[in-house]
Amino acid sequence: MNPRTPFGRLIVVAGLALALVGCQATAVTSPLPLPVATASPTTAATPAAAPTPTPTPTPTPTPDPTPVPGVALIDGVLTDPALATRLPLAVMIDDNVVARPQSGFNAASIVYQAPADGGEDRYMLVFQEQDAPDVGPVRSGRPYFVYWAAEYRAGFAHYGGDEKTRLKVIPPIAGKLIYDIDALAGSGSAFHRVSTRQKPHNAYTSTDDLRRVAERRGAPKTVVSGLASRLFADDLPADQRPASGSITVPYNRGASSYAYDKATNSYLRSVAGAAQVDPVDKKRVTARNVVVLFMRQSIDPESEPGYRRPVLDQIGSGKSIVFRDGKAFEGTWKKASTGDLTRFYDSAGKEISLVRGRIFVQVVATGTKVTFKAG
Repeated sequence: MNPRTPFGRLIVVAGLALALVGCQATAVTSPLPLPVATASPTTAATPAAAPTPTPTPTPTPTPDPTPVPGVALIDGVLTDPALATRLPLAVMIDDNVVARPQSGFNAASIVYQAPADGGEDRYMLVFQEQDAPDVGPVRSGRPYFVYWAAEYRAGFAHYGGDEKTRLKVIPPIAGKLIYDIDALAGSGSAFHRVSTRQKPHNAYTSTDDLRRVAERRGAPKTVVSGLASRLFADDLPADQRPASGSITVPYNRGASSYAYDKATNSYLRSVAGAAQVDPVDKKRVTARNVVVLFMRQSIDPESEPGYRRPVLDQIGSGKSIVFRDGKAFEGTWKKASTGDLTRFYDSAGKEISLVRGRIFVQVVATGTKVTFKAG
């Protein structure tokens, strides 16, 4: 169903007083993150001391909207009520250069991209109302991706993982905050290898296979009752949208960039300067919302010998930029605990609503220079 169909009266829309960024090209380098009261579960080291920050507005508590039949819980899309409450599936995806182009992006509700080992980065695709016959290449899990999957009580699909992920992070929350679908630990029948690529960049799955195996392993068919949701709004009228816009988020293996398209109120995605096309439907990968999260990044002291695993401080608060309707809203992200939903607030402390449709969450280290042009 068209995510832009008027439906604003069904869900409370926040963020009407958002500050809009001007129409000039802007370079943003995040400041030090705000101090947090709760340490990240993935970080054993004590964070470095930072100067006392200027007080910032306290976010306005926002009650979770009452679920509305036919509105997908995690991206606000209007759809079949039976699909709107399906168990979310979070799948780890390779982003090695030889793994491109990856499959399944245009069926995902939410896509995360974040730094990974050895200068690489990885994706996590979260599916709910749409299906994909091919998803991959599938790779191993990392703690911070597990904790993002926990925000949706999702089935977490991965091809193994580092020791910390497999032995310390997943076991305490499996069956509670996530439902583990590990190709190397009892869920192998949900995955297969293709002959057109070399290992380890050739493991694939499908949403049908993942749901079949997840159900067999005891996962529920629908979302957990009372699951938190973000705020969603209908599109701005076309005459209130800017004519164009752009976003560039740097990563070691090539920047993720977006060009705003006024007609469709969406962002056309490119990777390393080339248009990203999903092999499943052979269409350009698009986003309806792009959210940049700046997080303190360090090396996990619990990394296995010979490895330097990155860790991101996900609990607490940090700088964020939300792009929607061709506009940019600078503010903060906040997450109170492992299972809580990361929310986005404007400079006045009000939660920012997103337009209905696919959300790309671009996670970068504090201090990363993100450039954009927005209305």
